[in-house]
Formats: sequence, structure tokens, C-alpha cells
Amino acid sequence: MKHTDIKDILLTKDYISKSVTVCGWVRTARDSKNMAFLALNDGTTLNHLQIVIDKSSGIDFPTEAAKLGASLVVEGTVVENMNNQTPEINATKITVLGECPGDYPLQKKFQKLETLRESPHIRVRTNTFNAVFRVRSVMAAAIHRFFQERGYVYINTPLITGSDCEGAGEMFQVTTIGYSTEYKNKEEYYADDFFGKKAGLSVSGQMEGEVAAMGLGKIYTFGPSFRAENSNTLRHVAEFWHVEPEVAFAELPDIIELAEDMVKYILRDYMEKCPEELKFFEQRFEKGLTEKLENIVNNDFEVVDYTDAIELLKKADVKFEFPVEWGCDLQSEHERYITEQIYKKPVFLINYPKAIKSFYMKQNDDGKTVAATDLLVPGVGEIIGGSEREWDYDKLVNEMKARGMKLEDYKDYIDLRKYGSVPHGGFGLGFERMIMYATGMSNIRDVILYPRTVGNIR
Repeated sequence: MKHTDIKDILLTKDYISKSVTVCGWVRTARDSKNMAFLALNDGTTLNHLQIVIDKSSGIDFPTEAAKLGASLVVEGTVVENMNNQTPEINATKITVLGECPGDYPLQKKFQKLETLRESPHIRVRTNTFNAVFRVRSVMAAAIHRFFQERGYVYINTPLITGSDCEGAGEMFQVTTIGYSTEYKNKEEYYADDFFGKKAGLSVSGQMEGEVAAMGLGKIYTFGPSFRAENSNTLRHVAEFWHVEPEVAFAELPDIIELAEDMVKYILRDYMEKCPEELKFFEQRFEKGLTEKLENIVNNDFEVVDYTDAIELLKKADVKFEFPVEWGCDLQSEHERYITEQIYKKPVFLINYPKAIKSFYMKQNDDGKTVAATDLLVPGVGEIIGGSEREWDYDKLVNEMKARGMKLEDYKDYIDLRKYGSVPHGGFGLGFERMIMYATGMSNIRDVILYPRTVGNIR
């Protein structure tokens, strides 16, 4: 149906004295004998449009139109509110599209985020999630624009794979057979399955991204990844969105520069395009959010060697829950201490021990570390993990053998090191964690439409 977006009416005064039609859901309602006032929102803006109903004018005002959550079509004239000079509508006709009964989950003005997670299909109508998902859209567009402006080719990598990029085995199995006791062993089971071998949901598009980069030079992927980790932390979901560039003829410093440029680009774009949402998040979720983001985009990130970071943590006058020794995989408490207490800004940690990183990372000359990097940010911890990839055939194959990996499952990947191998690298950005950092939302379940977590799917 033809109508005007509420955002457009509130943005300028061009509609004053004009007749318009708007649609939306009732957020608040005040009804008296002679007058009624509705706050209408259509999802195009964080702000609501006030609808004024003068009952003495003879307008038909259905009782259901004053119920919270009801959807309406309102026709009327745009006028200027005498108190705050914002546009509002003097209604001449109101049509109820969808009635809303008294069990509407958003009856209370303020609800805990935990409670709202029980109604993911309704929570998007609240101010908080209205803002979150609009910011998510803006940031996604910024990511595409960043890479497109720099000549990167957008690649769609498979979601179903026969190999595990991380080598950790924490994958969701894909099968058409399901549970069965008819097979003697797993080899028979997989041989009879759809693909004739074990298959799972991809944990990363990196490997296929490397394939594309070896012909196209600079590529990026932006799509879902799946991790079957039995984790219930504030930063983990089983299905998340992944940004993964892969760059031929690039070494670790090039990858670090690309990652820093991308983060700053995304945040600048968000701050420019979503000032109302940023103000909302600062008021409700993180005091000083704007200053934090401005500090990020206007200053260089720190680059710190893993070995140096371990020494700093060991000297810290803090009792960590997890002990710190060289060779340990840093926990969130360690990452946040580095960024929040020592450097007070984002930090690229580089040159991790080989044993705690993936098989595909380039081995450094010391034989103990790899050319890997994690970007750690205050308040969240790791949001980017990347590396220069091992491009020496013998080193890659020997490392895979040492880890007991089946080389036949990675034939295409290994072949890249046989046929015109070049230095190359890339990283993965957890999109939801980036949104958390930009908005001050503390739980990853609150920045994705339907969070998939252990024991929870709907």
C-alpha cells in the first residue's frame, strides 16, 4: 500500500501542512474523552511519530487502535507540535490492520534483555532491537563498500564442506540418514549418505577463499559460519556471520594494516549514519561509547608480540582465574586486561605459539611461533583472528601429518602450494562481535535476530 516512511516525515519539515498516509505499530497510547494520542513506529527510525486524534471532529476512532502493538494505517495532515516543533499528524482516518490482544509480550515499558530473548519474533519492535538491527544493516553495507572500493571480489563460499578448516572437529554434521543402527561402522554409514563421505556445516570460508585469491588476487567473503562448541558465554553462538578477506602477495603486516583500516572505516560510517542510535546506546548501555569509538578511529592500534604480552601479564598485580605461562591460549580476562588496563586501545597480538594455532598458519623462523594475529578490543576481547598462511608445500604437509590430519581431505588446499604458490594471508571478523563493540551490547544473543545456542533453537 502506498504510504510515507515515518523517518522521512520526522527528518525534515517539508511535509508540514501536507496530507499523508503512514503505517506502523502502536508503541504508546493515551486516550481520554475528547482526545487521544498515539506513538507510531514503522521501523524506519528510532523515533516515534505522534498521532493526534480529535474526537470532536467526528473521526471514527476504533477501540483496538489504542492497544499497544496494534498495526494501523493513519491518514491525516502533518502539523508542527507547538511544544517541541517536531512534526506530528492530525488524523482524519484510522484503519486497524492487525489487532493486538492483552497478552502482547511488550506491555511493560521496560523489560530485561533476558526476558526479551524469550520472544525473539517480537523483540525487534522495541527501541533497543530496532536500533541494533538498523545498525547491523548499516555496518554490513559498510563492509561491502570498504572491500568493493578497494577492488576486492566478493566470493560466496560453500556452507557444506568435507573438511574442517580449523582442524578442531567442532562441526555440525550434515546427513540425510540421521540416527541409524543398520550400519556396521561409520565408513559404511558415510558411504551410503548423500555425499558418500562425512560432511558438515562450514566453520569458515577461508580455504575456499584462498582458492579464489590464488586466481583473483584479492577476495572477501561475508556469510554465515557454524561452530558446534558447547559454550554458553556472552560471546559465542553456534551460527554467526563471518567476514573473511584473503589476499595474494600479502604478508602479516599487510593483513594487519587491512584489518585496522576496515575496522576504522566501519566505525566511521556507523557514527556518521546512525547518530540517533549511537546516542541511544550511549544513554542506555555504555557510558562514554562515543568517546571510545572516536578514540579508535583517530588513533593507531598497538602491535604487541605474544611473548611480550605474556611477560606483561605475569608482572600484572592481578590474580587471574587462569594462570599465565608462555604457550597458553589467552582467555578473555587476559585479552581485556591487555586492552583495557595496559594499552587502553585495540591491540594486534602477533606471533603466537605454533601449538595453540591452526595448522595453516605460516611458521616463523624460530620454529616455535607462527605469523598469526588476533585483534583484541576493550570490552569484548578478540574480534578478529588472522595470519599469513603457510605457502611452503613441505612445511604445510609436515605440519598436517604431525597433527594426524587426513591429507586426502585437503587435496585442493595442498595443491595451491604446488602450483605457483605465493605469500598470502587473511583474517576473519566475527560480525556480531563487531556490532557488540560498536553498540555496547554485552551479549552476542542480542545482536543477531535468532541466536542459536546450546539447547536453544526455534
